[in-house]
Amino acid sequence: MLEFSWWWVFFALPLPIIVRLVVPKTADTQLAALRVPALRPREAVSDNVIAKRTLPMVLSALIWLLLVTAAARPQWLGEPISIPNEGREMMLAVDLSGSMKIDDMQLNGRQVNRLTMTKSVVYDFIQRRVGDRIGLILFADTAYVQAPLTYDRDTVSTLLSEAVIGLVGEQTAIGDAIGLAVKRFDEREESNNVLILLTDGQNTAGNITPEQAKELAINKGVKVYTIGVGADKMLIQSFFGSRQINPSQELDEDMLTDIATSTGGQYFRARNAQELQAIYQQLDELEPIEGEARKMRPLTALFYYPLALALFLSLCWVVGAIAASTFHAINQKRGLRNDKSMDNEVTR
Repeated sequence: MLEFSWWWVFFALPLPIIVRLVVPKTADTQLAALRVPALRPREAVSDNVIAKRTLPMVLSALIWLLLVTAAARPQWLGEPISIPNEGREMMLAVDLSGSMKIDDMQLNGRQVNRLTMTKSVVYDFIQRRVGDRIGLILFADTAYVQAPLTYDRDTVSTLLSEAVIGLVGEQTAIGDAIGLAVKRFDEREESNNVLILLTDGQNTAGNITPEQAKELAINKGVKVYTIGVGADKMLIQSFFGSRQINPSQELDEDMLTDIATSTGGQYFRARNAQELQAIYQQLDELEPIEGEARKMRPLTALFYYPLALALFLSLCWVVGAIAASTFHAINQKRGLRNDKSMDNEVTR
């Protein structure tokens, strides 16, 4: 159905008439001292004058009506759409420290770094979170909110895909990431607040220690799921040949396990893309909260249709006025030339 959001704007429709009645008319100026006898019938002249006065009046009234209609914000109210009545408040905290650029992950048969693999898997996880409010925190030397809690999953996915390693430093502030997530959760008793923290190292920076952040999460009822990313084995080439190393030796699994279990969550180990995918499939089984059934009706703005038509008519009016003025000036020049020719003939 069609509705006007600001219907009271239509009270402004008689405004031009009120202004016309209140503002005094200006005196007509004499454009010429000498009147030339009419060469056309009086009726034709009168009809032409009436047409010249009526057309601008009708056109201006139509433009004013279109502008008032656009200002009233017309919009089309669509059919009701059900919104999921179950959901979670979920924050994703992703590590952007320098170690995330280690190429020890396989993705679709090619060697990629940890952040690239994380983006690929987390993207699918975000798109499955229908009904959940999702936020995104990126952390390294410090933590900051890249996306607040929102139902707009596409925006969160886009912001994650645009994240780059080293954007906020090279170290790892795990405590700050947890503390910031706890602070950003809404104060809603029925909300199931969940933080999923993904890192590949240990806490080496920040203003809050992991222990302090853990206590904050416990007090606020935030469940923290931690994921340790990184392969256990990696071959590197050197001058003396290839050798095997453990690229995840700095991963503090004890600290991540303690945070997860103390807050009612769980610690997961992701050594490759397949394991990370399986972890997020398990996270899909988190118990949702019960909420009231809600419906929404999509609104489609229509104001630009009358506004565009008003601008088009105004443009046509201006172009017509310029053309008429130019045509009138040309006719005047021709009349002056004819008058000069007649004067020359009389003189001769």
